[in-house]
Amino acid sequence: MSINAKKVLFRDVSILDSTGAEPYRGDVLVDHDRITSVGTTAPGAAEGARVIEGRGRTLMSGLCDAHTHLTWNNSADMDGLGALPVEEHLLFTVDSAKTFLDSGYTMGFGAASAKMRLDVVVRDAIEAGRIPGPRYRANGPEIAVTGGALVKGITLFADGPEGMRKAVRELIDLGVDQIKLSMTGEEITGTQRAEDTYFSDEEVAACVAEAHRRGKMVCAHARSAESVKMCVRHGVDVVYHASFTDPEGMDMLEQAKDWVFVAPAVNWLIATLYEAADFGYPQEAAEAAGYKRELEIATEAMIEMHKRGIKVLPGGDYGFAWTPHGTYARDLQHFVERFGFSPMEAIVSATALGGEIMQRPDELGKVQPGYLADLLLVDGDPLADITVLQDHDKLHYIMKDGKFHKETPEAS
Repeated sequence: MSINAKKVLFRDVSILDSTGAEPYRGDVLVDHDRITSVGTTAPGAAEGARVIEGRGRTLMSGLCDAHTHLTWNNSADMDGLGALPVEEHLLFTVDSAKTFLDSGYTMGFGAASAKMRLDVVVRDAIEAGRIPGPRYRANGPEIAVTGGALVKGITLFADGPEGMRKAVRELIDLGVDQIKLSMTGEEITGTQRAEDTYFSDEEVAACVAEAHRRGKMVCAHARSAESVKMCVRHGVDVVYHASFTDPEGMDMLEQAKDWVFVAPAVNWLIATLYEAADFGYPQEAAEAAGYKRELEIATEAMIEMHKRGIKVLPGGDYGFAWTPHGTYARDLQHFVERFGFSPMEAIVSATALGGEIMQRPDELGKVQPGYLADLLLVDGDPLADITVLQDHDKLHYIMKDGKFHKETPEAS
C-alpha cells in the first residue's frame, strides 16, 4: 500500500484534548493541515496514512506563549537591544522563532519588538514557510510617554491623545497585529517604579479606540493598580503583569472576564529575584528593589483571579539572560505550584485559551475534529508531572499545520 504523505494516523495515544475532559486512549487522524477524527476513525478513512504508534504517549495541542518577545536576545544588557545592528538582530530573531517551535510552542502572541519591523518580517517569513516558527501575532515597539520608557532604545514615544493616535497608525502601517502600551514602571530600571502609572485615561482611550477601529488588539505592561483599572475601563485586550491589582480592579476584571486576558509573566519575577545573580543582579538587590514584595502580592492576585474565572494565561518575558529562550514551559509549573491551578487547568490555559488570545478559538488550541493539526506527542503524562513539558527530549513529535517539525526515531 502506498503512503499518502498528507495523512498521518496517531494510533493508540492518550488524547489530552484541552476541553477539560480527562485523557482517553484512541486514535487521531490528520489529513493535510487539519485533524479529521479523534478517538475512533471511520473504516477506510486512514487508508494509506503514515502511522505513528503512540503506545499510550500523550497527544496534545501545541502550546501558546501569551507574552512573546522573539527579538529579545538572551542578554542581560537591556539597552543593548536597541544598539544591536539590525542584521545580527534579525538572525537572532529567526533563531528564537525556531526555538519556540522546538519547545512545543506553536502559538506566540507578540508583546513588543525591539525594532520597528522585526516582528512583522519574521511573522511573514514564518507564514510563507521560509523559516520555522510558531503561528505568530506580530507587534511593534512598545509605546511610552515621555519620561516613561523602560528601555529608551526599543521604545516608540508619544504624548497626548493625538500623539497616541499617530503612533498607533504608524505601527498599523507596518503591519502589526496588535499594539503594546508601556503604562507603568519596572523596578530593575532603578528609576521607574512598578506602581507608577505614566499614561492618562485620555491617552489609553485614544490608543484603544484607534487600534480597535482598525481591527487590532491592544496589550499593556500594567503592573500598578491604577493601570489595571485604566486597561479595563478603556478596553485593553491583554493586561500584562497586573501585579498590584486592588479590590476594585479585581471586580472590574471579573466583570470583563468574557473579553479580557491577563498574562502575569510570573517567571520574570521569580527568575529576577532568585536567578539573576550570575548576571549582575543579586537577590539582595532584587529584594531591595521590591521584587520579593511584588511576587508575593502578584501571587495572591493571580490566585484570586483564577478563583473568579478571569482568563489568566502563561508565558512572558523570556529572552533575557536569566529567562532564556527555550524555557517557556516553566510558566506552567509556576501556575500549578504558585497559583493553585491543576495541571489540567494550566494546560488548558496554554492551549485552548491560547487559541482564544490568538483570535482563532475554533481552530487552534484543542485536539478536536476540524482544528488545525498543531500537535505534540509527549513521552510522559503532563497531568502527573507538568514539568515534563520543559524537557525537549520528551517532546517526541512536534507537528504544525499537519507537517512534522520534529520527529524522534522510534526504538526498534
